[in-house]
Amino acid sequence: MTTAPTPMMAQYLALKASTPDCLLFYRMGDFFELFFEDAARAAADLDIALTTRGEHLGQPIPMCGVPAHSHEGYLARLIKAGHRVAIAEQTETPEEAKRRGGKALVNRAIVRIVTPGTLTEETLLDSRAANWLAAVGEAGGGIGIAACDISTGRFEIGPVARDALEAEIARLGPAELIAQPALAATLPGGLAVDKGFDSANGERRLKSLFGVATLDGWGSFTRAELAAAGALIDYLDRAGQGNLPFLQPPTRRAAADHMMIDAASRESLEITATANGQRKGSLLDAIDRTVTGGGARALAADLSAPLGERDAIEARLDLVSFFHDDADLRARLRGALKAQPDVARALGRIASGRGSPRDLGQLRDGLDQARRLQAMLGEVEPAPALLAHLLPTLGGHGALVDELSRALVPAPPIDSAQGGYIAESYDAALDALRATGGEGRRAIAGLEAAFRTRTGIAQLKIRHNNVLGYHIEVPARVADPLMKAESGFTHRQTLAGVVRFNAPELHDEASRVGQAGAHALAAEAAHLEALTELALARRHEIAATAEALARLDVAAAQAERAAEGGWARPSITDRPCLEIENGRHPVVESAVMATGARFVANDCRLSPDDRLWLVTGPNMGGKSTFLRQNAAMLILAQAGGYVPATSATLGLCDRLFSRVGASDNLARGRSTFMVEMVETAAILAQATERSFVILDEVGRGTSTYDGLAIAWAVVEAVHDMNRCRCLFATHYHELTRLADRLDALSLHHVRAREWKGDLVLLHELAQGPADRSYGLAVARLAGLAPPVVARAKDVLKKLEAGRAATGGIAAGLDDLPLFAAAAKPEEEAPDALRDALAGIDADALSPREALEALYRLKGMVAGE
Repeated sequence: MTTAPTPMMAQYLALKASTPDCLLFYRMGDFFELFFEDAARAAADLDIALTTRGEHLGQPIPMCGVPAHSHEGYLARLIKAGHRVAIAEQTETPEEAKRRGGKALVNRAIVRIVTPGTLTEETLLDSRAANWLAAVGEAGGGIGIAACDISTGRFEIGPVARDALEAEIARLGPAELIAQPALAATLPGGLAVDKGFDSANGERRLKSLFGVATLDGWGSFTRAELAAAGALIDYLDRAGQGNLPFLQPPTRRAAADHMMIDAASRESLEITATANGQRKGSLLDAIDRTVTGGGARALAADLSAPLGERDAIEARLDLVSFFHDDADLRARLRGALKAQPDVARALGRIASGRGSPRDLGQLRDGLDQARRLQAMLGEVEPAPALLAHLLPTLGGHGALVDELSRALVPAPPIDSAQGGYIAESYDAALDALRATGGEGRRAIAGLEAAFRTRTGIAQLKIRHNNVLGYHIEVPARVADPLMKAESGFTHRQTLAGVVRFNAPELHDEASRVGQAGAHALAAEAAHLEALTELALARRHEIAATAEALARLDVAAAQAERAAEGGWARPSITDRPCLEIENGRHPVVESAVMATGARFVANDCRLSPDDRLWLVTGPNMGGKSTFLRQNAAMLILAQAGGYVPATSATLGLCDRLFSRVGASDNLARGRSTFMVEMVETAAILAQATERSFVILDEVGRGTSTYDGLAIAWAVVEAVHDMNRCRCLFATHYHELTRLADRLDALSLHHVRAREWKGDLVLLHELAQGPADRSYGLAVARLAGLAPPVVARAKDVLKKLEAGRAATGGIAAGLDDLPLFAAAAKPEEEAPDALRDALAGIDADALSPREALEALYRLKGMVAGE
């Protein structure tokens, strides 16, 4: 016999059925409870106890729970573990439920679905990193991408070429990525969503969200862009259960707006995170001197998407130079910004309905500080163009700041439930309620003294809790006189060691205090709602102020880093060049200086006539560092910052590729060599004459002959076909022969010397090929056992003798035709049989004609 579920369990199962892809946090009093499989999965990931509660279908119900007041920490762990969580809150109080019937179940509803891309809570987010939710849509033969960070309201839409999709996703590094099922299957971490990807839905959603009749003011969106935007807004709508977060009007981003960097290149260059996912040790970490969360997020975005337009780069550089050249102004600005609250994130929480009095206080303080900065910076003449553009957005909030200053206490609390955040003198009626409550509490304190005198019990105290309210508490050993009917006290509760009572006088005063307190809380809540509406009415202007503050922080931080390291302002040109004097790698230089050593700077001079450098030399000699530092300087320059060099003239780069080191990709069934070849193939297919490519040890993952052959062909292809700027590091000394065949290729090496049997790595770059390989010396330096090194030396002598006798591994390569000539397809020889077959219309032949044609073809084969 099947037992029907209890009303509570029936309610739970109905809520769970509406969100089957989520763990369900089911509110029960002071706890969020999880049941069945949700409980088992959550208990394992949270390392909390798994218990049971009652039965369902004859089986015990697994159950676990977390305290409601601290649930955010548990949410963070579940989200990090890859879960999505639906929050089911009580939508009425137990008292309200009782009014519907004696045993009526408290109503509950899902109020929010928490996913990695829809977080706004301060405790769940990294203050120095953006939290993107991205949607990729496909329609009309094209692909579009829409992305938003609801914690700040940033919203971007743009088209993307199929071969650039991976790079665009890597630029964003979204916390969550949604796409149509077929497309999601091809995207790492893509979540399949089968609803909302419709251009008509996207257009309707955008018009409704921003209250406009046309989207023309933001650009001409493609069907794919609209489909992505529609799905993104639908997803946010479901996550918020009908409450959409604050989004700024969309910015349309085109591929040409920024330098494209694919995921593999980002990983090898460690731009915003190291290979193991840590910020420390990355390029971002080495240059970040920002003092605000908004500034840190903006700097990370700048490095992730360096600008592609010269005027925009120069505008940023002018602002950095402005602060670089005025150390006093820079110090005053940075000092003021250090006290700046995170206005963007506070606004995001308020707009999402999860704001607090403290968030309003942060808006008040942040906007007031912005007004002061506007006055300070407005006195400086002449101001660079970008500063002149930013200054007006820092002001205009005077009325809101004044209202919030009058209304709120200096340090408002996070929790509004207890009140106390509305300042005195803001509302006379509220002040009167508070006075009534204060008088009542003083009267209750007086009652305690009176009760002690009346009973003779010196240990008598009046206490308060959420269950009994105000009550009298005495030790159990002296409680008997108060238990008598004529004592004037009413017994309420007996505990170990104490007994609790009430009295008519206390009840009357407690009622006065409670009623005044409840009315005061209601009055404060009404003020909080009104103040929130005032702030939201200016949400777009506040968001613009937050962006301006972040841009100022980035510019001052870039100037600070440049002054600190003696960096130079780069000269940006349209000519495809890379002319760097005394260039350094900021990450490696910091690590070297920490040991007390000196980083060896090197020059790099790539030009149209000398665009491919072949770099040889020993391991640990600095080849990889040299390659990476030049790529890093392009990123820093086009992001609008100074570079670690004495001087630098850099030609705009449209795409940056880095194939420096690789590892197995076991998840996709790829070996190290396969990963290397996939990355190299992508470079050869996508690099243009305006691109910059660094390649390190191409071909080393396979046999010597295969590896040399591949490296040879890749060098020729980069030179003849892609014609881009390229630094190519190799141990294949045979490749140096290409210098005689390729006009724009030159030879360079990192210098090393052996001194009294020891290898000395000089880390200096010099013209020409390396005089020899230092592999055995490096092996000895690494600690390889002397007998092994000695044996290797004997084997090397034999190999070198054989190479001298046969002409070496590269024998005959000089006779090969150049790549451009070899790549031309050979003309096909005439084929009479194929031509005869092509001329037959099989559908038009009669049986006799078909037979004759067959005999004729057989005759051609036989040569008749």
